[in-house]
Amino acid sequence: MDMYIRVKRKMTTYFIRCKPSDKILDVKQKLEELVDQPANNQQLILHGTGEVLEDAKTLADQKVENDAVVALALRKDDNEFEEVNIVRPSEFYPAREGDAANW
Repeated sequence: MDMYIRVKRKMTTYFIRCKPSDKILDVKQKLEELVDQPANNQQLILHGTGEVLEDAKTLADQKVENDAVVALALRKDDNEFEEVNIVRPSEFYPAREGDAANW
């Protein structure tokens, strides 16, 4: 059964089609062309729990469900991964009167 996950980094969201049996490394390889970074320079973190997803495990093993939000961090020059920074719509769209945050 196919599923998708939302991979977020800063102000960008990638919708990745996958299967629960796909390994995290498979997901990173799908992201390689999109982010122009090899899989070993990517770190995926399950949003909400903050758990770093392990390459050798499957999405099902790590309880990543359909429509899950996963944060993407890239390796910096100092070999460390960048801080997770996901921008919410309210941070880059000015609030309009009457909207009452109906996103």
